[in-house]
Amino acid sequence: MKEALRKRLSLKLLRFVLLTALAVGLVLSITQTTFNAYQTWTRIETEAQQILHTTRTLATHALDSQDQELSVRIMSVLIQHEAVQQATLTTPDRPLLAHRERPLINLPPRWLTDALFGQTREFSIELAGDPPRNEYYGSLSIQLDTALYGAEFLDDSSIIFILDITNALILALVLYLIYQWLLTRPLTNRIHYLARINPEHSCEHKLPQIKGHEQNELGLWVKTANGLLAAIEHNKNLRMEAETTLQRMAQYDMLTGLPNRQQLQNQLELLMSGIKHIQQCIAVLCIGLDDFKGINERFGYQLGDQLLVALAERLRGLDASHGTLARLSGDAFALIQTNMQHPYETAELADRILQNLEAPFLLDGHSVRLRGTIGITLYPEDGDHAEKLLQKAEQTMTLAKQRSRNRYQFYVASLDCKIRQRRELQENLREALEQHEFHLLYQPLIDLQRQRIFGAEALLRWQHPQHGYISPMLFIPLAEESGSIVEIGKWVMEQACSQLHQWHERGFGNFRMGINLSTVQLYHDSTPVLIESLMRRYELPPESIEVEVTETVLMEDIDSAAKILHKLRESGALIAIDDFGTGYSSLSYLKSLPVDKIKIDASFVRDLAEDEDNASIVRAIIQLGTSLGMRVIAEGVECIEQERYLIQQGCHEAQGYYYSKPLSAEAMTKLIRRSRYPDAATTKG
Repeated sequence: MKEALRKRLSLKLLRFVLLTALAVGLVLSITQTTFNAYQTWTRIETEAQQILHTTRTLATHALDSQDQELSVRIMSVLIQHEAVQQATLTTPDRPLLAHRERPLINLPPRWLTDALFGQTREFSIELAGDPPRNEYYGSLSIQLDTALYGAEFLDDSSIIFILDITNALILALVLYLIYQWLLTRPLTNRIHYLARINPEHSCEHKLPQIKGHEQNELGLWVKTANGLLAAIEHNKNLRMEAETTLQRMAQYDMLTGLPNRQQLQNQLELLMSGIKHIQQCIAVLCIGLDDFKGINERFGYQLGDQLLVALAERLRGLDASHGTLARLSGDAFALIQTNMQHPYETAELADRILQNLEAPFLLDGHSVRLRGTIGITLYPEDGDHAEKLLQKAEQTMTLAKQRSRNRYQFYVASLDCKIRQRRELQENLREALEQHEFHLLYQPLIDLQRQRIFGAEALLRWQHPQHGYISPMLFIPLAEESGSIVEIGKWVMEQACSQLHQWHERGFGNFRMGINLSTVQLYHDSTPVLIESLMRRYELPPESIEVEVTETVLMEDIDSAAKILHKLRESGALIAIDDFGTGYSSLSYLKSLPVDKIKIDASFVRDLAEDEDNASIVRAIIQLGTSLGMRVIAEGVECIEQERYLIQQGCHEAQGYYYSKPLSAEAMTKLIRRSRYPDAATTKG
């Protein structure tokens, strides 16, 4: 930094001006001192002549009269002058008529002044009578001590030197400040502006013009610099445009502006490397148009190009929400779908693409309809390289075209079949409620202390006309995804409440009904109102309905779930947490929730006798529920050993195949009647 400061122009200029001023001041001072020395030399001579001429008359009279006393007085007068060191009056016959002298004046700078003016200066004057005789009487001589003249000379020279140097420095500083104000400072400010300019965006900040210098060299310099910055920006833009054009030509399709095959493969590789440690899939959809050649022949290649551009714009709507869209060849496109959890999501996307293709394109007064075939591959199931996935998707699309057009096809045939079955079930599920294909079964709930049935859990079943029994594990998620679970849930509640009302009328007054709520039902605003209205309609007493919510659903958004559970509790229903132990509940949240019962998941009860860890978990859940004032029910009880352990640990309730499989309403009615009166053994089976 110091080195940089030394090299600054302003400091160089300051040094130069100061040194020049000092040199000029020194020369002027020397010149003036020399002149002053000459003046001092002249002054000594002048004063000596004045002294001699002042005493000339008296000295002449003294010599003429040979008055010794007057001569002595004249010497005394002369010696009183501060500069006179010696005075002598002589005659031709008497060399020394009168003489006086005194020591030299002792002053510190004598060594210098003696060198300049001499230690003493001697002056004399001849004394003669008046004309016409002009008789010579003798001479008067004096010696002047130069010390006083030299001291005065040194004082004057010092003042002259200081003043000259000071004036030179002041003038130098004034000139420097003027130069700094008019030139150096404006240039420095513009250099700072230049330093702040981003080379990548040089034209964003132009140099401001210097006020008052618009028409001189500084103004011209600023204009030239701004012009140079503008030229740099212009050249950079031209270079970037050229690079962008080259890049787009190498990576993008020039007709549609979509990425080409190479760019698609690069992006697919990046996506694949980014989700290796995440439980997600990537789908590659290869979309091929059916009979695009015929469209070109019918309408012309120009309209065919317009059609491809319009199709690309339509597919971009899907690209924004799913992944990368690219054009592979003349009539083939590809779409990458990311963030998918299940293959059926890709099937839904493929179905939407095919539906979008069927919407007519209006081009140059022509209405053109397209159809396409889609080949689908999945990562990581169908390959671990982008090129292989893309090739397999294209091969699948080509094979699908050969078999039947206007459809989608997965690379793996078994998966394709499974996806199609799922899609078919989803379609059938919409009509299952209207076709009365649903029915309820009831599994008894056992009071372990009394060894009797106190309630039942309503279980939804679907009997498909072609496929037979459909597992709830399959159709419940489908119903939640399609939104039909809300209507199905209403039907389940209606049937369960109606059946509970019938049991109450038959004398089972304290009987309870457990009803499962799905995620969609739990967060649906109408659920608490529906439960309250059904309980009023069927004259069900409070707490005769138990709504069961899985622990994992609660943990997704505990705050929102707590508000909804409070509303459900206000409707008169009891709250039970199903599958407890699988969702890692926080005890603080559990304590704040309006929960009446927790159900131990069957996975812990199943291996109770063989697995000590499961036994410890079951024991801990029972103790937890008891300490919080909640009843605890165990699911999946299948043998007497499990029941004994649960009773021993203080579990309140149980259900499972050890007591009964899910039964129809009539069979459940008979089981209730038998369990009310005979001994406990009659309830087993």
